[in-house]
Amino acid sequence: MTTTAGPDSRDAWLVVIDPQHIFASPDSAWGSPFFDDAMGNIRRLADGFGDRVLVTRWLPTADRSTSWGDYFAAWPFADRPADDALFDLVPAARGLSPHPTLDLPTFGKWGAELEAVVGHGAPVVLAGVSTDCCVISTALAAADAGARVTVAADACAGSTAENHAAAVQVMSLYPPQITVAETSALLSR
Repeated sequence: MTTTAGPDSRDAWLVVIDPQHIFASPDSAWGSPFFDDAMGNIRRLADGFGDRVLVTRWLPTADRSTSWGDYFAAWPFADRPADDALFDLVPAARGLSPHPTLDLPTFGKWGAELEAVVGHGAPVVLAGVSTDCCVISTALAAADAGARVTVAADACAGSTAENHAAAVQVMSLYPPQITVAETSALLSR
């Protein structure tokens, strides 16, 4: 379900979640086959949002004594130093934001660091990867914290088409805290 409700881009922040090689490369176990299509819409959105764009990166710096240790045991290819090139932004994502990247070891990127930049209760538009992991984790936490969230569905890439659709469907169950829109609708405001 896609709605057109959501923030005016003059007031909102665009948060581009994890546009990194690990999620873009066809050789990566986590690479999304839809990354390039989403990245085209992310670029369009970033152009429309100007300096109100933040880019995040997932880094494998979580404490291995927690459930993250089990996670990295299940995904050993990703258990690399944080400065490994696999975690770099893809070339198309460099320069999307004038702000430093927000680097976190969590799926969800919403927290004190992000809220400090965009403001409490702020309107945010989410785009990026993976719809069915980091995007949905960010959207739900942001909504719980009182942010006004719009997910740019066609600027997100899922692990599969089915998982993307399922995640978008789940997020569409949370209006008015979370709305779902397409890039063209967001840019027409």
